[in-house]
Amino acid sequence: MAKAKKQTKAVQDFSKYIRWFWMLFIGGFASLILAFLLTSIFGDLPDHTVLENPKTHLATEIISSDGNTLGKFYLKDNRTPVSYDQLPQNLVDALIATEDARFHEHSGIDGIGTLRAFAFLGTRGGASTISQQLAKLLFTEKASGNIVKRVLQKMKEWIIAIRLERQYTKEEIIAQYFNIYDFGNNADGIRSASRIYFGKEPIELDIKESAMLVGMCQNSSFYNPRPHRNPVGVKNRRNVVLGQMYKYDYIDEKLKDSLQKTELDLDYSPESHREGIATYFRGYLDGFMKDWIKKNPKPDGTKYNLYNDGLKIYTTIDSRMQTYAEDAVQQHMPRLQAEFFNQNTPQRNPTAPFLDLDQSEINGLMKRSMRQSERWRHMKYDLKKSNEEIEESFQKPTQMSVFAWKDGKPSEIDTIMKPIDSMRYYKTFLRTGMMSMDPQTGHVKAWVGGMNYRHFQYDMVKQGKRQVGSTFKPFVYTAAIDQLHYSPCDEFPDTPFCIEKNKFGNPEEWCPRNSNGENDYGGTRTLKNALANSVNTITARLVDKVGPQTVVDLVEKLGVESELLPVPAIALGVAEISVYEMVGAYSTFANQGVYTKPVMVTSIEDKNGTLLYQFKPETRDVLSAETAYVSVKLMEGVTQSGNGARLRGKGRDAYRADYREVITGYPYEFTNPIAGKTGTTQNQSDGWFMGMVPNLVTGVWVGGEERSVHFKSITYGQGAAMALPIWGIYMKSCYADEELNISKADFVEPKNLSIRVDCSQIDYSDAKEDQEEETPDDLDF
Repeated sequence: MAKAKKQTKAVQDFSKYIRWFWMLFIGGFASLILAFLLTSIFGDLPDHTVLENPKTHLATEIISSDGNTLGKFYLKDNRTPVSYDQLPQNLVDALIATEDARFHEHSGIDGIGTLRAFAFLGTRGGASTISQQLAKLLFTEKASGNIVKRVLQKMKEWIIAIRLERQYTKEEIIAQYFNIYDFGNNADGIRSASRIYFGKEPIELDIKESAMLVGMCQNSSFYNPRPHRNPVGVKNRRNVVLGQMYKYDYIDEKLKDSLQKTELDLDYSPESHREGIATYFRGYLDGFMKDWIKKNPKPDGTKYNLYNDGLKIYTTIDSRMQTYAEDAVQQHMPRLQAEFFNQNTPQRNPTAPFLDLDQSEINGLMKRSMRQSERWRHMKYDLKKSNEEIEESFQKPTQMSVFAWKDGKPSEIDTIMKPIDSMRYYKTFLRTGMMSMDPQTGHVKAWVGGMNYRHFQYDMVKQGKRQVGSTFKPFVYTAAIDQLHYSPCDEFPDTPFCIEKNKFGNPEEWCPRNSNGENDYGGTRTLKNALANSVNTITARLVDKVGPQTVVDLVEKLGVESELLPVPAIALGVAEISVYEMVGAYSTFANQGVYTKPVMVTSIEDKNGTLLYQFKPETRDVLSAETAYVSVKLMEGVTQSGNGARLRGKGRDAYRADYREVITGYPYEFTNPIAGKTGTTQNQSDGWFMGMVPNLVTGVWVGGEERSVHFKSITYGQGAAMALPIWGIYMKSCYADEELNISKADFVEPKNLSIRVDCSQIDYSDAKEDQEEETPDDLDF
């Protein structure tokens, strides 16, 4: 009897548990339905079209002619999407193993994971599937406040995740997840992350690199691999991902153990607007695109957004040649700068870095620079400060990072300095501009507007214009060949020469002299020898015969848009012209007399690949093929017997006790035909070299920001010492890369050539060598 009572009581107790179970189940189910209803009613859920086109900002991508990304335009999101087939399998495996092992088995919500999360209150892992995480990234914000809001957010994520699963394939969800995730350090999306952290495309990622990036998906702010952030934590997290890949049989134990012992091996390459490759070109391109956008609206009439619309800009820049050009600048400029600092110590030059100026002139120069500075503009127009307040601010010490060459590389020094002193400090640095172009197509292959875009943003390729010196002389010679049918072998007396007053509107008699004055005359010279040695008097004779207006007309047809005054002195290069214009003009010689306008952008596409713009070549016949060829043969003399002849030999290695190497001694040993011209302006303020081979024309300028910043002597201040080495280093790298196919052949000789170009049988030994751009035997320090 007692036993029966106990059994009855047990049944009653069990029935109680069953009732409670069904009450909880029904109540939970009802709550779930209510939550879904509340979410649908009170929450903003994306409709079908939003799911098809999630509102993500896509960076505009700048693509080189050889298919590499030069950089991007973006304000907030540096994101360029990739498709699933552009992801390596090990990356996908790492994500699934770590974040959602049953990804291929559920339809947006993992029931097993959800029950586990409820049962253990999240202590044994969360329940968010990859689809839910994508929903959160795309359409929901982090919930804050009471538990009701967090529950509603979770419900919203579930609904969106289910919709995503219905709308997209599993592969598309994986790709969207990787494209949308922010990996930190401007690495928005997997493509930016793989490029920034490892310098490669996503498909090239190996297992440990994929594991590191997937590990960052837990919290990219905390798991930041950069030095001085959390590289140890990132490595530990990466090893957890490798452990998960082993757990789910994506890798074996031996591989897991070996990879967990390796370092992160980052190749950190930030993609900011002031860092990376071709920064000055990208600065030019920013302006180009803004002008294009103004003139080319979308089909609906709205404007394209350069920073959000995911445009693709296909450029002519070759990433390999751009790298060689930047390397050439960074090899040469630190050595040249070191010698400039050596010569401009306060002991040797009390007004350093300025020469030929007294203190009042220096004060005036610095005041003008103050008023032209960004600091002045900001305080004057944004902060509405008075001139007196602004000038006082330039005298207050401020913490700043300034540019410096360190061990031959660009660097920064943290210091405290008055802004006025920092301005003077920056004026001590020599600047450079360089552009390289295919003369037949007009495609610009390399563009280096300076040494470091972060600290020197003024572009010396297209923005900056400087006196061109003797690099202008070939235009005068070409005008004489074109108008008078002169030959490079025609001889002229090497004697003083004057153009009388009032001729060509000249206000007074003009009598240019050669660099060594009365001691620099004698005998006769061929035109080829005169150009090779930059003989001023013979150039003056030629401009007297053809007239300065004829020369100006020719130069304008060659694409030079800078203002040119038709005065005799223009023959010696007093005009201020950009590197961009000079390269375009010289390219006409190499292109058999046809001017081709420089091209930087070949096409523009929208994010869907629709063609929006395609360039049309702009060409015009300027010279006959014969005149162009004869001019080229003239300029070949510069590299055969003139100052450019140092390109042919091993160079001259000269040393001094307190300095490492004299920068005029680079070994080039070129043997192929090269046409070109060096240029040096008055007081050595500007050094130029224009160099040509049949399929590549390159111009280089070097000088100070101010014309009063220059070398005292011509030893270092001439174009052959300041600019030519950059050309030589660059071309050696280009020739070493055989895939570029840079020509070593002769320039194309036109049919029925009637002008004599072979002057090898002429004896002009009685003509004294001009020293305008020659390095003296005794080094003048």
